[in-house]
Amino acid sequence: MNKREIGASYEEIAAIKLQELGYMIIEKNFYCKGGEIDIIAKNEEYLCFIEVKYRSDDSEGDPLEAVDARKIKRICSSALFYMTKNAYPETTPVRFDVVSILGDDIKIIKNAFDYI
Repeated sequence: MNKREIGASYEEIAAIKLQELGYMIIEKNFYCKGGEIDIIAKNEEYLCFIEVKYRSDDSEGDPLEAVDARKIKRICSSALFYMTKNAYPETTPVRFDVVSILGDDIKIIKNAFDYI
C-alpha cells in the first residue's frame, strides 16, 4: 500500500471509532484550495473538524507532533471555507479534534488545538 492508501485505511478506522463514541460523520476528506480536512462530524452541539494522524511506532515521534502551527492554520482556513460554503451560521459551535493512532493505540483529543 502507498502512503495515501495507508492514510485512508486509518482514517476509516478513526471514523468507526468516532461513530462508536457518538460522533455523526458528515463528510470525509473535504478538499479545498487551502487544504484538506480528514473528517467533519457532529458531536453533541459541536461541528467538529477532525485531523487523523497515524504512526506505526514512536520512532518518528508521537502522531500529535505532526500537527504543527502550519497544519493548524490550514485546517482552520479549510474549516472556515467549509462553513461558508455550506452556509453554517457564525454562531455554530465548532471544535477541532485530533485522532492520534500509534500502533494499535487510538486516542481522541477534543479541542486538540488548545493543547498543541
